[in-house]
Amino acid sequence: MTFETLRYEVEGGLARLTLDRPDRMNAMTNRMVREATDALEAASTDPEIRVLLLTGAGRSFCPGADLGHFTEGGEDETLSAREFRVAALLHEVPAVTVAAINGACAGAGLGWALACDLRTMAASAKCNTAFLDVAVAGDMAIPWSLPRLVGAGRARELSFLPRKVTAQEALDIGLVARVFADDAFADETEAVVDRLLAMSPTALRGMKANYLAAERTGLGDYLDLESERHLRIAASADTAEAFRAFLEKRPPRFT
Repeated sequence: MTFETLRYEVEGGLARLTLDRPDRMNAMTNRMVREATDALEAASTDPEIRVLLLTGAGRSFCPGADLGHFTEGGEDETLSAREFRVAALLHEVPAVTVAAINGACAGAGLGWALACDLRTMAASAKCNTAFLDVAVAGDMAIPWSLPRLVGAGRARELSFLPRKVTAQEALDIGLVARVFADDAFADETEAVVDRLLAMSPTALRGMKANYLAAERTGLGDYLDLESERHLRIAASADTAEAFRAFLEKRPPRFT
């Protein structure tokens, strides 16, 4: 798929979604939102994708909306309710989603990062809810995602009193899973992705499905779903191979 504001590439079970407006720090436009929707809808229906990596080109992740673009009259596209669901697509795609926060991450860009399953962050990067600084209440689901990561009180503090949060603080409060030195960030994030790709595709997507189901159901109903999926996956060729590999002290070879 070819886009104007981002790159979407799929190879070997990995989908890379790279926000690609480096001259504008990957600031978000309506076209970028629309194109991200198209890419993520494609990813959601591709059974071969096991991991989706979201990052930004150049030295920034996404600082939120391109305010200059909007105020200068550069935006000629409007968004529908469909496009405002990018955060839901990132959260609910069957693949495991990883946000690689390589630089500035704020506003709607932070919303997209928070919607992912895992977040890595470069040591020099900072994030900010930022919405109240520009007199909007916000979009892209931060009030849904952020409390689940850092707790209700901390989420409200970060939203009502916006400020730049360092990578170390983001790690300390549970907003990100890993922080890596800037010069090692790309390689270390690739190592995280490679570790995920080395796992059983059946079990990996099954665990993602379990987490999504747990968010939507009560405990009893969830356990019914979990046990059915567990028994089905435990009887698969992947699990048999993982058992043999463990006993033989070798890496598994999933087919």
